[in-house]
Amino acid sequence: MSHLSYLFGLEPIGIKFGLENIRALLQSLGHPERAFATVHIAGTNGKGSVTAMVDAALRASGRRSARYTSPHLVDIRERFVVDGRAVSPEALDAAIAEVRAHIDALRAGGVLAVQPTFFEVTTAIAFELFRRAGVDIAVIEVGLGGRLDATNVVAPAATAITSIAIDHQQYLGDTLRDIAAEKAGIIKRGVRVVVGRVDPEAGDVIERIARERGAEVVRAWEGVTAQGVRLRTPAHDYGEIALSLPGAHQIDNAVVAVRLLELLQVPAAAIVEGLTHTAWPGRLERRRLSGGREVLLDAAHNPAGAAALASYLKALQTDRMPLVFGAMRDKDVDGMFRVLLPTVSALVATRASNARAADPGVLAERARTIAAELPIMVEPVPGDAVAAAWRLSPRIIVAGSIFLLGDVMRELDR
Repeated sequence: MSHLSYLFGLEPIGIKFGLENIRALLQSLGHPERAFATVHIAGTNGKGSVTAMVDAALRASGRRSARYTSPHLVDIRERFVVDGRAVSPEALDAAIAEVRAHIDALRAGGVLAVQPTFFEVTTAIAFELFRRAGVDIAVIEVGLGGRLDATNVVAPAATAITSIAIDHQQYLGDTLRDIAAEKAGIIKRGVRVVVGRVDPEAGDVIERIARERGAEVVRAWEGVTAQGVRLRTPAHDYGEIALSLPGAHQIDNAVVAVRLLELLQVPAAAIVEGLTHTAWPGRLERRRLSGGREVLLDAAHNPAGAAALASYLKALQTDRMPLVFGAMRDKDVDGMFRVLLPTVSALVATRASNARAADPGVLAERARTIAAELPIMVEPVPGDAVAAAWRLSPRIIVAGSIFLLGDVMRELDR
C-alpha cells in the first residue's frame, strides 16, 4: 500500500474527538509542533479565509510562513502550504512514511489502543512537514470545533474565533452557547484572542472562558470603522484596501485577520499587501471557460455561508443564474434553501462523491416545499448537473458542499 493510499484508507474511521492520540503521536515524533510559532484560528465560517489572509500577510512581511487547512478541494497537498505553495509530493510522501512508522510502533507497544483518525494523522503530518521545512510560523485552522480538535495541542502566539453559527450539531451541540464553548476551547492561558462578530449569547460564553484563562479578548470590530474597504483600527488607518477575496462577508474576515496580525506586530504595509493578494480557491471564485461559459464556485455549506452567498448574488444586480447544489446529509438544507433559492433561476440537485452526501432526490423534494415555482432538476452525477445548468444559462453557480466543489473543479480541469 502506498503512503498516500494508507492515509486515505483512514477516512472511514470517521471523526473522533479527543487529544490523547495526537499527544502520544507528537511526543513520539519529538514534538514537531514546538519547532515554530503558531497562530490558531477557529470559527463556524470564515476561518479558512482568515487563515489564508494571515498567512499571506506574514509572507509579505518576510516571515517564513506555513498554513494548515481542511478539507482540500482537489489535491490533499492543498492542506499543507509552505511559502505560499503546496508541499511537494515527495515531501508529503516522506512525512506520511515517518508518521506511519511512529503510529505502527506506538500501536505495537500498546501506547495507542486504536488507530488514529485521518484528521489526527494529517495534523501530525502537517507539523512534521512544517518542522522539516524550517518554517518560522504556521497558521493553523481548526478542523471541527476547537476544544477537542486535534489541532488544539499547539501553544499559539495568538488565537482567533471568526464567527459562531449553527453547524455540526451532532458534534458541537444544538445552541450557539454550546458551539461557542467548543470553539472557545482553543483559548489558552494568557494568550490574546481576537473575536469576530458573534451573537451576544455566544460572545458571553467566549468572554467567560477567556476571563477564566486570563486571556485578553480583542473584539475585532471594537474601535474599527470600515466604509466599503476603507479600514481603520485603533492601531492604524489602512486607507483603501482592495481585498482580493470578493463578497461583503470578507470585510468581516479581513477585520479579524488585521486585528490578529496587529497582535503579531506585522507591519501595516505587509498587512495591506497580504489582503490584496490572498488566494483562497472556491470562495466566490469565478471561472470563465470556452464558449462564453462562466461558473461561480462557492464553499457555502451551512445557512450562514448560504446567506453570505445570497447577499453577494443580490448585490450583483444581474439576471439570476441556475444553482448546482449538493450537500451532506447532516446539513440544515432547509435553512440553506430558504436564503439561496430566492436568488437563483433554477436548481439542479446532485450528489458529491462523498459517503455522507445527501440523496439528490431528497434535496429536490426539500427544495420543492420551499420554492414550489422554481424549476428543479435532479442530476446525480456532478458533471451532468453542471452540463444541465449550462443548458439553461451560460452563467451558473455551484455551492452547498466543499466536496461538490472539488468534484466540479476536477471536472473543469480535465
